[in-house]
Amino acid sequence: MQEEIINKVANSALEVFDLEDYYQNGIRTQIDISQWLFEGFLLKEKDFREALKNHDWQQYENHFVAINCSTDAIIPAWATILVTVYLTPFAKKIVVGNLSDLETSLYQEIIPTIDFTKYKEKPVILKGCSKKPVPESAYIMAIQKLQQFAKSIMYGEACSAVPLFKKAK
Repeated sequence: MQEEIINKVANSALEVFDLEDYYQNGIRTQIDISQWLFEGFLLKEKDFREALKNHDWQQYENHFVAINCSTDAIIPAWATILVTVYLTPFAKKIVVGNLSDLETSLYQEIIPTIDFTKYKEKPVILKGCSKKPVPESAYIMAIQKLQQFAKSIMYGEACSAVPLFKKAK
């Protein structure tokens, strides 16, 4: 007769904090300004404005958008701002940078709204191994909040957690 397998993690006081639970669903898009530059490097104002005017901005409806330039072109500040003017009626959110910067910005908005009091004096696992693109910066933001409440914090999965913090007695 086989012994019953008992899930000790499920029966423990251990709480799991999973940043994926706060991932904002939606399409992420990166727009590269170099596509509107002469040979990818030179901004000719008249041509740049004309290209933006003729671009299909509606394709970014409800997208989270990161604006960057993939070349070493020196872009005046007004150029990125002008791209934003065209995007604003359609995009959910716009940031300057790459897709990782975009994810960081989204987590900067959501983490301050989370009620961390449910982790008060409890052992917590800050879940790793995300299937979604959770940036490292989100873990940094989360640990700072969790430390204010948790009794202890580990990182990873219950089967292989790395201890990070233990509140002094």
